[in-house]
Amino acid sequence: MDKRLTLTALALLPLPLLAACGTESGDSGSGNVGSAATKSAVTGVRWKVDSLTVGDKTEQAPDGAWLRIADNGEVDGNYGCNTFGSTAAFKDDGIDFETARSTEMACGEAPMKFEESFARTLDTEKFTAETTDGGKLTLTTGDGDTVKLSEEKPAELYGTKWRIDSLLDHDVATTLPEAAQGKAWFTLDKKAGTLSGSVGCNEISAKATVSEDEITLGNPRTTRKMCSDSLMAAERSLLELFKGTVKYQIDHRSITLTSENNAGVGAVADK
Repeated sequence: MDKRLTLTALALLPLPLLAACGTESGDSGSGNVGSAATKSAVTGVRWKVDSLTVGDKTEQAPDGAWLRIADNGEVDGNYGCNTFGSTAAFKDDGIDFETARSTEMACGEAPMKFEESFARTLDTEKFTAETTDGGKLTLTTGDGDTVKLSEEKPAELYGTKWRIDSLLDHDVATTLPEAAQGKAWFTLDKKAGTLSGSVGCNEISAKATVSEDEITLGNPRTTRKMCSDSLMAAERSLLELFKGTVKYQIDHRSITLTSENNAGVGAVADK
């Protein structure tokens, strides 16, 4: 059974004072963080985690793994399954991440395995950083272990394939049943004024009128296939969002749709 998580704001640890790591006038275009560069090369960017190398073993990151460091040192991100919050101190010899606090949702074996390795590396090591043209970042420990990342552009409301990965009930989310994972998605067509996609088993389409932070959904039209009980139960939950108005909120490459009774879905932009 999937664990449940509370989507209230994560309580971050006390923010440490940030040590200066260079000046803006020195070598702001440099790719190295430390005595030779400024933290501006790293902060303010949402970095998609591409891979983690510990020793001679490299693991590819799950699609949803990312990291962002704010100018004030606050850190937020996703290990590949669970979101986390922390702080980062910039020092002359690199970046030091404080111990993170995270949600506790259970996912598949592969993302959980990566999550454990990634969390352990961030918590126990200090990093130097190097950026390259094309929006690439490499974090390297003193032992030579590396985290490779790339700049992640925000997703647009229209035209993006939003892959549904959770069901929301007030401030609590649960993962989709295993049978539905990776199969439920939607996209919004601005010109046609429609939402279309799949609710896990059946395809779906409906009129969709967008105004400010709300989407009014019309009566859904679906195919009539029969699937497993768990998949059909997930479909029924998703279909409850239609024939009404939902609020939407986009956070970079994630979106939530929430109905008036605080039920809804969470989704991420597909590659």
